[in-house]
Amino acid sequence: MPLTIMITGATAGFGAAIATTFARKGYRLIITGRRTERLQQLAVQLQAEGNEVLPLVFDVQDRTAVKAAIDGLPVAWRAIDILVNNAGLALGRDTFHEANLDDWDTMIDTNVKGLLYVSHAVAPLMIAQGSGHIINIGSIAGKEVYPAGNGYCATKHAVDAISKSQRIDLLPYGIKVTAVHPGAAETEFSLVRFKGDAAKAAVVYQGFTPLSAQDIADVVAYVATVPKHVCINDIVVMPTAQANSTTFFKQ
Repeated sequence: MPLTIMITGATAGFGAAIATTFARKGYRLIITGRRTERLQQLAVQLQAEGNEVLPLVFDVQDRTAVKAAIDGLPVAWRAIDILVNNAGLALGRDTFHEANLDDWDTMIDTNVKGLLYVSHAVAPLMIAQGSGHIINIGSIAGKEVYPAGNGYCATKHAVDAISKSQRIDLLPYGIKVTAVHPGAAETEFSLVRFKGDAAKAAVVYQGFTPLSAQDIADVVAYVATVPKHVCINDIVVMPTAQANSTTFFKQ
């Protein structure tokens, strides 16, 4: 029977690329997201290509909705082999004392609580089958802090810590945990961060070749398909033109 992968935040960016990549590899897909129309479009596209796809519309911030969606999975879809916690966002680029508290709340509720809620709901299914792989999408912002990154950096540091904790607690059950930490990647990330300001978002990627969503999808596919006895715990992936969170070679 084909393996099953569940991907949160599958409506765009990394999530959509990961879904498409694993579909090509013959996986069954549970794709989740907040945007019904986009999620259905992706599901229809992948199903037209002959893939088994179950779309679930919910917001990872909503603990009740997360639990209801996972508890309500049809029996045929309850054996989840891989969970990719991809749903996340950055909002604002303000100094600490000028930060918008609503932005902080949204990032914490999505990047931290959302990851916890989904993982907590899926982990018992993996424990019951004695295997599984949780892949958390972090960020270079979870390894270093940078100016005006305060709230976002804090949430991605939390993802790093949660991944380490999951790895310890789930070890007796044969469940792998991998954290993938991308550097600068050109997706909707900066457009969302700058709240729709396309000109400001475009400046972020000028002068160098950033990562693409497909680059990260390929990394996720690699860490998910190493031999069963191998676990890649932690991986930082950046463009060649990026040395750390703030140092770039731009031309």
